[in-house]
Amino acid sequence: MEGGAPLPEAGAIPGAAATLLPPGPPAPAPIRWLARLVDWSVVLIGAVMATLVFANVIVHNVFDGDIAWTTEFCELLMVWVTFLGGAAATRRGAHMVVGELIGRLHGTARRYADAGIQILVLVTLGLLAWYGVGIADAGRMSELTVLGWPMATQYAALPVASVITMVFVLWDLIQILAGRSHAERYGEGHP
Repeated sequence: MEGGAPLPEAGAIPGAAATLLPPGPPAPAPIRWLARLVDWSVVLIGAVMATLVFANVIVHNVFDGDIAWTTEFCELLMVWVTFLGGAAATRRGAHMVVGELIGRLHGTARRYADAGIQILVLVTLGLLAWYGVGIADAGRMSELTVLGWPMATQYAALPVASVITMVFVLWDLIQILAGRSHAERYGEGHP
């Protein structure tokens, strides 16, 4: 591998937990830990949402009632799981790619194109984080209707997940600049 010794796989953790989630590409320990935190947060949030919605359906259909806060809480969780899921997908290079042009590039041209794209993504994520902080700050004055929590609780997902995603994109950019090919970073056959 160009640029040094291969790094351990993100999924290289002992025990059953290693097999429950797909492994990510090689990365240093802090990035693997962050990736696992994001992955398990997405799993936990999804499980909580499914459980609450199921419970509310049972209460509605069996007892002719409603757990009022579940809808609003699940909406809040949906926002968080969406943005954190985007970070998890970025970590694995799993976002949709229109590869007609970039797939035809090889060697230095592909590396420059990959680097340029990642720089553009970093700038975009930086703007999302910056303006997301402003949106979350403005949301401190409004409350969620049923829960009574500040809207900032929901809006904070944008800057938090943007910064996390920036970490993953920055690591990928570092690998690109170190000369690692797309196949070395994500595996053969990855778009």
